[in-house]
Amino acid sequence: MTDWLILTESRKDIDHTDTPHKVLSVRDYLSAAGLFDGLRPVVINLARSYAYQSAGYYASLLAEARGHRVIPTVQTMLELSRKGLYASALPELEEALNRDRNRKTEPEQESFTLLVAFGRPSVAGYEKFARLLFDWFRCPMIAIEVDTGEWTRIRTLKPVSPKGLSTEDREFFTQAMAAHCRRSWTGPKSKTPLRWSLAVLHNPKEAMPPTQISSLKRLASVGAKMGIEVEPIQQKDLPRVAEFDALFIRETTSVNDHTFRFARRAEQEGMPVIDDTMSMIRCTNKVFLKEMMEGAKLPIPKSIVMSSVGGLTKAADTIGFPMVVKIPDGSFSRGVHKVNDLDALTSLSTDLFHKTDLLLAQEFMPTDFDWRVGVLGGKPLYVSQYLMARKHWQIVHHKADGKFDEGGFKTIPVEQAPAEVVDIAVKAAAKMGDGLYGVDLKQNADGVFVIEINDNPNLDTNIEGAALGDELWRRLLGWFLERLEAK
Repeated sequence: MTDWLILTESRKDIDHTDTPHKVLSVRDYLSAAGLFDGLRPVVINLARSYAYQSAGYYASLLAEARGHRVIPTVQTMLELSRKGLYASALPELEEALNRDRNRKTEPEQESFTLLVAFGRPSVAGYEKFARLLFDWFRCPMIAIEVDTGEWTRIRTLKPVSPKGLSTEDREFFTQAMAAHCRRSWTGPKSKTPLRWSLAVLHNPKEAMPPTQISSLKRLASVGAKMGIEVEPIQQKDLPRVAEFDALFIRETTSVNDHTFRFARRAEQEGMPVIDDTMSMIRCTNKVFLKEMMEGAKLPIPKSIVMSSVGGLTKAADTIGFPMVVKIPDGSFSRGVHKVNDLDALTSLSTDLFHKTDLLLAQEFMPTDFDWRVGVLGGKPLYVSQYLMARKHWQIVHHKADGKFDEGGFKTIPVEQAPAEVVDIAVKAAAKMGDGLYGVDLKQNADGVFVIEINDNPNLDTNIEGAALGDELWRRLLGWFLERLEAK
């Protein structure tokens, strides 16, 4: 079972009344070798001392040996034991500290102590610094001795236990711990032990998320029946990634934002992750995709890479008009333009070359719909037809006012889809990796052509899962289970 386990040295530190989670003494945990067989709790170690070879030190050491996820790890304890070991983090931490302090309308005038508990500050205004500190050092609570002046400096970082906290600081700590342990989605109660935990990175405010909240809740429900606890996390939760067994990214991905950092952190922790960083790098760049597909002799529309305005004439002569022009890293039909003549191509390209060094020009292939083949672990998962938006040539019509229209869809069983479409999609996805991909293809009288490969394809119960139902989520979770159990 995945659950929270709070370790303390005395009930005076944290009592059962302070948290809904199980509280156990450090000594009992050390001697309870067989108590957790088959269970994988997340351990919050609130020992009064993390000194080398102390009871608190051994609690975290044995937690790691037992396969439990623990905060803090022994590595964090050692890093925070001497300033010389955490000094490399101070420049970045002080930058964040000074930015937060400079934004305050009434910054502290004298040296002070700031508490950070689970990435939350005891003094309002230092939220970004607190999150960064918890990202560097995943420790329940740290006291920061701050020297103010023209440049605010960090004198020391010191782990703090709940023992001896004032009433106000104790309330702050318990609230921070409660927020850290909170669950947003819950699956049905099940007799199946929840052996694994899957973090799902999402943004509830994203206008066009790859998966809707209702579908993610369905994923959590299916996961509970399979022994997998599914928990939502957001951008602010990067420090928490190591608390989970696997990561599923359900935000629109980019190599230049936090989604890449989440994937990288998961990989560093040895966790299976969708989307992995290499898939992001490969799939988000259409120029790379062109070269990869051509090298594999897979069919794509006639394409020319343009590196300057001087290449426009070659593109016009080779491809002709109308023509589609793409920025390398657009998504959801963004950054894709249709031009009808050389003047329009010149005007558009001149503007786009201010934002990117390369553009991709492709043959325009009008169709009533695009095929989307979902491929998971090298096998076809679903096949959908995405219809063009009304009176538009793309499946998503982005308007100048920020609004958008989408076309309809039709999802069919994989075995009923054209064999050539599925075969080409699987071969194309294999060039990207072994994760989850959405391969977009067009089919016309000349054959089947790969248009794009998405590392972060849409996945919703009522659309991509229309033919499979909950089997869509069982297969996805099975991909994670296979890799987790192999470990």
